[in-house]
Amino acid sequence: MTKALTPPVAKKVPYHMENHGHQRTDNYYWMRDDNRQDEEILAHLKAENAYCEAVMKPHAALKATLFEEMKGRIVKDDSSVPVKDGRYWYTNEVSGEEEYGRHYRALNENMDNKELILDVNELAKEHEFYELAELIVSPNDALLAYCDDTDGRRIYTARFKDLATGALLEDVLVETEGQIVWGNDNQSVFYVKKDLQTLLGFQVYRHVLGTPQSEDVLVYEEQDRQFYMGLGKSRDESEIFIYLSATETSDVLYLDANHPDGEFKRLLARQEGHEYGLEKFGDYYYLLSNSDAKNFRLVRAVTDEVGDPSKWQEIIAHRDDVLLEGLELFDSHFVITEREKGQIRFVIHDYQGASYQLGFDDACYYAGVAYNPEPSAQSVRISYSSLTTPSSIYECDLVTGEKTLKKQMKVLGDFNPTEYASERVHITARDGEEVPVSIVYRKSCFKKDGTNPLLQYGYGAYGFTIDPVFSSSTLSLLDRGFVYVIAHIRGSEMLGRRWYEHGKKEHKENSFNDFVDVTRALVDMQYGDAGKIFASGGSAGGLLMGAVINQAPELYLGIGCHVPFLDVLTTMLDESIPLTTNEYDEWGNPNDKEYYDVILSYSPYDNLVAKRYPNTLVTTGLHDSQVQYWEPMKWVAKLRELKTDDNLLVFKTDMDSGHGGASGRFKSLHEKALEMAFFISLLPESAR
Repeated sequence: MTKALTPPVAKKVPYHMENHGHQRTDNYYWMRDDNRQDEEILAHLKAENAYCEAVMKPHAALKATLFEEMKGRIVKDDSSVPVKDGRYWYTNEVSGEEEYGRHYRALNENMDNKELILDVNELAKEHEFYELAELIVSPNDALLAYCDDTDGRRIYTARFKDLATGALLEDVLVETEGQIVWGNDNQSVFYVKKDLQTLLGFQVYRHVLGTPQSEDVLVYEEQDRQFYMGLGKSRDESEIFIYLSATETSDVLYLDANHPDGEFKRLLARQEGHEYGLEKFGDYYYLLSNSDAKNFRLVRAVTDEVGDPSKWQEIIAHRDDVLLEGLELFDSHFVITEREKGQIRFVIHDYQGASYQLGFDDACYYAGVAYNPEPSAQSVRISYSSLTTPSSIYECDLVTGEKTLKKQMKVLGDFNPTEYASERVHITARDGEEVPVSIVYRKSCFKKDGTNPLLQYGYGAYGFTIDPVFSSSTLSLLDRGFVYVIAHIRGSEMLGRRWYEHGKKEHKENSFNDFVDVTRALVDMQYGDAGKIFASGGSAGGLLMGAVINQAPELYLGIGCHVPFLDVLTTMLDESIPLTTNEYDEWGNPNDKEYYDVILSYSPYDNLVAKRYPNTLVTTGLHDSQVQYWEPMKWVAKLRELKTDDNLLVFKTDMDSGHGGASGRFKSLHEKALEMAFFISLLPESAR
């Protein structure tokens, strides 16, 4: 009955392109509308949504059950661990069916006589989509700045609140990047202005409270549009930073926070290929730098000598097998985050040269330095999670390393972590590289005999590592016998900087090959049934899905392809599309024929052909600012035209959201329930 439904058929309007003497014809180029107002396009998206709903209607009860299961594991009344920042302790609370939180502060850790400073539910109640980007209190604790987005395009409006009276100030700053940094005068704020065409932050303005935005002063403009722009404040709050980062180059400008009307100065001469992270504390700048150090090294320099690398003092030397990922400075110690063989650990150093390691015992896990705003603290807060351990906050004594569990996320229902098991295995790819793979399953449901359904997830881009963290929603699959797998393919930094570099530009094909080779190996190792293999990915992971099913469609019963980057070549040739110029060092600039040919060889949209493809669920957001809605829309239309099978192809567009999907803590579960129901419905009745 389901397959008898008729999917929408898109019209074909040939659009011809020629680059480097190579001609392409795009029959669905007409689907692009930057204003998102074309009635024909909107009607087609709504028809796709109706078709998706009709296809999934027989599984509506399953989807509802999955949603209620996932929602039922979430603690309705919950709060974060209070954090001290200046005179006050801060916490966030959620209650009942609320989608968003309420922010409080108090003068003690017990939160006695707590003061409500922002109720996000009130702010969001008139909007289908609402995202709070940043919430930051002025140095004198009197004013609150917050930035919000109400359409999912990640274009934020900054507002200000008097915490004594609860009244909003008249100041409203529009079209910002979503960050506010306070000058130490409590009257000056800095923000990044967005280019509304490319959606790139490219200008920094200074605003003085009580004046109109039209009078704000432009303090810096970046001419090279390959750089992302952000703001920050030094650990000792003495300086304000403008952070500029291209894929392969870093740059920082600084300003005395006590003199916010001064001029920003460049910290170091900009050098192509030099990437670094920066912190200032007291008389020193500390840099995690890749200068002569692919995996980074830690150096420091007195403030007036940092611009001369010959004056840098090396504290931690480069190592070929250890990636330095982070630095947190305290009065008495500093904490380095390291990754070796894919595993994170912390090394606690004092300033006299002594150090010790702080690690965890799970087979595979994620840990990170949590929010630690007070440099005078005697302990460091660490966040921790594994595939079988819910998100936890530990307080670790800086002198002894003793860990105290402050809070662990509660999972309602009958969840028992001992009933689940995780593994880390390494699989040999076709070129001999060993790919790390994280695996989790429910012990009572798993037999290593090649009978279990298996869902494999991947990303593999930008050096971003998908670490093995706990997901209460994934329990709904594990409890139904699924094995869940994360393939840590090249393009991430799981195995250091080289792992990333061997998964981008001319080496991008390695990411796709790794993913396919992991799937084949897991079937051979009998972790999953060859006829019950699923795969999922979003954004650059959606590109991964498109490339994988072009290469090896026969391996997968079902695919989840979310906010996917599928029309890589056309997008990378168009500098008017948001984020294109920033991506040249990731994918290559196709205006150069070498990279044109590389991207053409794998771009999922350009490589669709007449053959059988897996059952596929595609999702996007109409207001997506990262990957425009028309990429998946075009890909679905072309795939429908070419595929020779009668497998399902359904496409759902959230007409209110952007790249991150639906907002709120419960709304987003509907998207997860849809994918799970889609996958489970494809299994034989006996296996559901």
